[in-house]
Amino acid sequence: MGLGELIQDAVTSWPGVEAIPHRFGGTEYLYGRKEMGHVHGDRLADLPLPRKLRDELVAAGRAQPHHVLPQSGWVSCWMDGPEDAARVIELFRMQYDRYAAAAAARSAVRE
Repeated sequence: MGLGELIQDAVTSWPGVEAIPHRFGGTEYLYGRKEMGHVHGDRLADLPLPRKLRDELVAAGRAQPHHVLPQSGWVSCWMDGPEDAARVIELFRMQYDRYAAAAAARSAVRE
């Protein structure tokens, strides 16, 4: 099983997550209508983050500035093996938890 498949199996097992083709190739993961990030094959994952969180992850060595747009809030994670895929899954889980908490807060306000 490839690294992209490992990530897809994990991320799509979470309630509310959908995998669709990404416009620049690879697989995009959505929570509702919001992109959590995308994976290009078995080598690269990109995730959009709030700038403060992006800076913290880059400073901690958990991600790199986006490979094309380094000044944006996006991060890139290059993968060479299963340990890198596990790190990417952790970042997607962090993203999932943020999005799910925001959705729950919006739902509570509506009630």
